[in-house]
Amino acid sequence: MLARTLSRSLCAAALGLAAATGALAQAAYPAKPIRLIVPFPPGGGTDMIARTVAQKVADQNKWSVIVDNRPGAGGNLGVDAAAKAAPDGYTLVMGQTSNLAINPTLYPRLPYDPLKDLVPVALVSSSPIVMAAPANTPFKTFADVVAAAKKQPDGITLGYSGNGTVAHLAGELAENAAGIKLRHIPYKGAAQAMTDLVSGQIDLYMSSVPTLLGQVRNGKLRPIVVTSLKRSAQLPDTPSLAESGYRGFDAVTWFGVLAPAGTPASIVQQLNKAINEALKQPEVAEKLRSEGGDVLGGTPEQFDQLLRAEVPRWGKIVKDSGASLD
Repeated sequence: MLARTLSRSLCAAALGLAAATGALAQAAYPAKPIRLIVPFPPGGGTDMIARTVAQKVADQNKWSVIVDNRPGAGGNLGVDAAAKAAPDGYTLVMGQTSNLAINPTLYPRLPYDPLKDLVPVALVSSSPIVMAAPANTPFKTFADVVAAAKKQPDGITLGYSGNGTVAHLAGELAENAAGIKLRHIPYKGAAQAMTDLVSGQIDLYMSSVPTLLGQVRNGKLRPIVVTSLKRSAQLPDTPSLAESGYRGFDAVTWFGVLAPAGTPASIVQQLNKAINEALKQPEVAEKLRSEGGDVLGGTPEQFDQLLRAEVPRWGKIVKDSGASLD
C-alpha cells in the first residue's frame, strides 16, 4: 500500500515537473531563431509579403526571424516541409490560396492536408485578380466582354499563367457567373503573356494587381474588372465584379502564416499578436498596399474559419474546371 502511494506520488511529481518544464519553455519562447518558410522563389509576391512582415515582427519583438525559400511543385514542397516540422513554434509557413485551398484538389497525391497538418496563426493580406485588355481594345467594361462573348462563343481569348492557378479559376468563375465561354490560353509565365496582351495577340488576361500595374500605369493596358468584393486601392477606378452585377463575387489570393499542427496554443497566440501588431504599422500596411494587397490580420480562429470554407469552395471550382496536376 505504501509502495503504491509512493509510486503515485512520484508519478504526480514527475507529471507536475514535466508540466512546469513545458510551461517554462513556452514562457521563454522564442529562445532561438524562428524560420518562416516561403514556398516560392525569392522576389515574388509571397516572398515580399513574408519578408515585410517577418522584418517588422523581428524588429518590434527583438526576435530573430529567418525567411527560408523552399520553392517547388506549386508551393507544395515548402508547405509540406512546414507541416512535417516539429510543432514547437520555430517553423512557420506563409501559405496562400493556391497551396492551401486549391492544391488539395488540383494535386491527387498531395503530401499534406491543410486542415489537419497545419494550424492557422494569422491572416496577413489579400489581393484581387485583375482582368485586363490592350489599351486600344473595344472592351471598356465587363458588360462589353459578356456581350462580345455571347456573340462569339469561344471566340474571345483569355490568357493566364498556369492551369489551376487562382487567376485561371477566377476566370472560370467569372465565365460561369456571366454565362459565357471564353477561349483559354494558358501560359507558363507572365512575361510572354504580357507581350502577347500588349500587342493584341490575346484579348484578355487574368493576373494579380502587381503583375499588371506597371503596364496599366504606362497606358499600355486597360483594367476591365477586379475579382474582389471591393475595388483595389491601386486601381480605384476599376470596378469589382461584385458591383458589376455579380453580387457576392469574391475570388482573391489571400496570404497567411501557419504552424505545424500540435503547436501549443499559447505560442500560436503569441505569434498572432506579434503579426497583428506588425500589420498595424503604417510602413508595413503601405508596403502591402503598394503591391496591390489589402491588409487583413485577425484571430487564428478567423483564419481557421476562412480556410475551412475555402478548401471545399475552391475544390469544387477545380473539379468543375477539369484541371488536374500530378
